Amino acid sequence: MEETVIEKSDFKEIPQQKIYSEKAIRAGTFLGGPLVAGYFLSENFKAFNDFEKVKTTWIITLISTVIIFALIFIIPENINIPNIVFPLIYTGIAAYFIKQYQEKNINEHLKNGGEEFGWGRTIGVSIAGCILTFAVIFSIFFAIDTINNPSYTETSKTYGTMNHEIVYEDNVKVEEADKIAEAFEKTTFFDQYQTKFVHLRKDGNTYEISISCTESIKSNPTDYLAFVELRNNMQQLFPNNKIIFNLVVDNLDNVVKRIE
Repeated sequence: MEETVIEKSDFKEIPQQKIYSEKAIRAGTFLGGPLVAGYFLSENFKAFNDFEKVKTTWIITLISTVIIFALIFIIPENINIPNIVFPLIYTGIAAYFIKQYQEKNINEHLKNGGEEFGWGRTIGVSIAGCILTFAVIFSIFFAIDTINNPSYTETSKTYGTMNHEIVYEDNVKVEEADKIAEAFEKTTFFDQYQTKFVHLRKDGNTYEISISCTESIKSNPTDYLAFVELRNNMQQLFPNNKIIFNLVVDNLDNVVKRIE
């Protein structure tokens, strides 16, 4: 009686989960940014049942994203870097990780009949990642701008028969604006001949007073010295505060003289 020999089958089970191909990850990363790269790589690791690398992938992705965006923010504006440079950088980083940690598994997956996600899903994820990335960048810019340029509501109040106007920010109490107006009356800046316009802001114990002037303040030393004397007199009336004058023309940003 002949002995039956059972040979070991070379059959391998067809993978059930889809993956992102190397080309898809490269293209998606270039279009969507580093967060998209992290998503693609982590989804592949899940399909390969390598869950420990999923966590590591997201840690590296978030750190890399922060570093890349930090570089974008700190590079001086006078250094002209083409817009394509940063996409090439994070696409190159993604390509390195594919080569090192996924290329073999990707090839094995496809060799065994496993499927890959179509380009429609890849592009859709990339667009979503791009929107998310821009939302993050916008939020950071907005936060930085808010810190550097805090927004204030302003209140306007007029004084005397000439309706001299003081516009003051919301961190200035109305009583403080009244005291500034009283000081201007004592120093005769608020007079009975010409309406004056003043903007008042407070930073700690400092009163920064912007006074609307004509173009002549730039070239007329007599007018300038009169404001220097006015500022000195105001300082004497506010010994516990620092008084700064900004002489402006047309708008608050156009400071032609600063006296402190």
